Amino acid sequence: MSDWKAKRFWTEAQVVAAGDGYAVELDGRPIKTPAKRHLIVPTQQMAQAIAAEWQAQKGTIDPRTMPCTKTANAALDKVAIQHAEVADMLAAYGDCDLLCYRADSPQELVDRQTALWDPMLDWAEAALEVRLEPRVGIMHVPQDAAAVSRLTDRTHALDMFQMAAFHDLVSLSGSLVLGFAATLNAKDTDTLWDLSRLDEIWQAELWGADDDAEALAAVKKASFEHAKLMFDLSSSPAP
Repeated sequence: MSDWKAKRFWTEAQVVAAGDGYAVELDGRPIKTPAKRHLIVPTQQMAQAIAAEWQAQKGTIDPRTMPCTKTANAALDKVAIQHAEVADMLAAYGDCDLLCYRADSPQELVDRQTALWDPMLDWAEAALEVRLEPRVGIMHVPQDAAAVSRLTDRTHALDMFQMAAFHDLVSLSGSLVLGFAATLNAKDTDTLWDLSRLDEIWQAELWGADDDAEALAAVKKASFEHAKLMFDLSSSPAP
């Protein structure tokens, strides 16, 4: 295997207007995605976040330190050409949402799920105009078809940059409701993340925390927070 790695060759990363969006140039040379598309994003704020990642590179380029660039690349190279398929995949979470599948015991866990998850289903009814019903156990029981259809329409309405971020909000939390709650600022990201880990948190309180599991959860939480940031950046009004 080759040890070759891309090295920094530019002096300054700058944001420039590009049609209806914004691009990032490295000493006047536009950045392209891995699929060789021009990296043009919808808001100046997103472009500034991407430019900051490139400007922060020292010596060898480290893609692991460039999450905003990675998400923008995913929007342009993947979501843009599979928008309907990605939307359908995410909307399907509404028919098996994490918040709807409840334990039958012990009573302490049942009570906690009711106390913390029911208000989010109530929020979804008010904000998203859908009523998802809880079930006991892990066997799939379909939700009302009309409710799933409304959630599908709302998901399809997201543009490719919003969808790229929304994908991670939903897949990391396991909940379409929590994903929409993040995009609509129903609660802060810390609270929403903890709601998605209610069962794991309860188990840790009961049996003690597992260091490896907690480390993995911390990585996923950081990704959840990044996805929220990218959704907000994709929707930011022009300055």
